[in-house]
Amino acid sequence: MLKDWTLFEKIWLGLFTAVNVYLFFAWDDTFLGFVTSISGMLCVVLVAKGKISNYYFGIVQTATYAYISYGYGLYGETMLNALFYFPAQFVGLYLWSKHKMKDDIKGEDVQIKSLSTKGWAYTIVSSIILVILYGILLKALGGKSIWIDSSTTILSIIAQILMLKRITEQWLFWIAVNILSIALWMTALVTQGGNDLSMLVMWTAFLVNSVYGYVNWRKLWIKQKGETR
Repeated sequence: MLKDWTLFEKIWLGLFTAVNVYLFFAWDDTFLGFVTSISGMLCVVLVAKGKISNYYFGIVQTATYAYISYGYGLYGETMLNALFYFPAQFVGLYLWSKHKMKDDIKGEDVQIKSLSTKGWAYTIVSSIILVILYGILLKALGGKSIWIDSSTTILSIIAQILMLKRITEQWLFWIAVNILSIALWMTALVTQGGNDLSMLVMWTAFLVNSVYGYVNWRKLWIKQKGETR
């Protein structure tokens, strides 16, 4: 499984796993939080490498994360994962499998695309409108941290759609989602208490991975673009 992984990827994954194991024993973290964090990290690292197998870990992560979010009253996160992310894993398995690379290029399984100028404009305008509308809904439901929750939810949906379409710029949206999610969980843990510190570790790791994912996908897209000329 690790034969085509770079040294950075191996060290990064090992370090993240070690931190989660430490939190589990030293801070009495929940076992479900531990499973969510580990499966989530494996998922996003494999996405960054363009590996179809990321979706298997995504199935585990989205299901357990939805359960944890519900317990903290983060209904936007709960609905996002249970009603969108979870079924999206199966859709992703199907779509990515249809667009495998024929050539044996290191660290890459699928064909990659880039967002057009028109696509950027449509995506940004849609994001703003949907964040406002969903924030109003969450407020009516009595949710906590509604605007951060709304922003992470909508941007996550857009990022996931771009991911399913194999578009490189998905990572820019994931970076924004991860920053907002760190703020969301810091607020939830401070105001409500709880031992799920692994959620903070997970989102921080996701942020670092998103930056790496963008850099790696840009390189892969440029390489694929050059080979198709």
